[in-house]
Amino acid sequence: MIKDGKILVGKNKKKEIFLLPEMAQRHGLITGASGSGKTVTSKILAEGFSDLGVPVFMADVKGDLGGTALSGDMDTISSRLKDLKINDFECHGYPVRFWDVYREKGHPIKASVSNVGSNILSIMLGLSEAQE
Repeated sequence: MIKDGKILVGKNKKKEIFLLPEMAQRHGLITGASGSGKTVTSKILAEGFSDLGVPVFMADVKGDLGGTALSGDMDTISSRLKDLKINDFECHGYPVRFWDVYREKGHPIKASVSNVGSNILSIMLGLSEAQE
């Protein structure tokens, strides 16, 4: 969500946290433990930059961010928006292009085994921990 030209990245009942676009770097890394909000933070940043007209490239191996291409459902978030006193929110989809190393369901991408790396290759092949 953009507010006064800034990306709203977090809010509770008392405070709002913004990212000033002019202070953002060209590349970013978001890390944290499982369930700490990495996916939600990534989604908020990508949507905010897209709203400002900045092209965004994100690697999403697990597919958690694929829903960004679709418009959301207000029924599922209306109570949270009411709690946070956000009245001007509207759901909409974003321009998304899925790149597909399998060349089956998205934009084809060329990658050699050495370029992909062992971690991503093991995910692509569905390997067990022992096989990795």
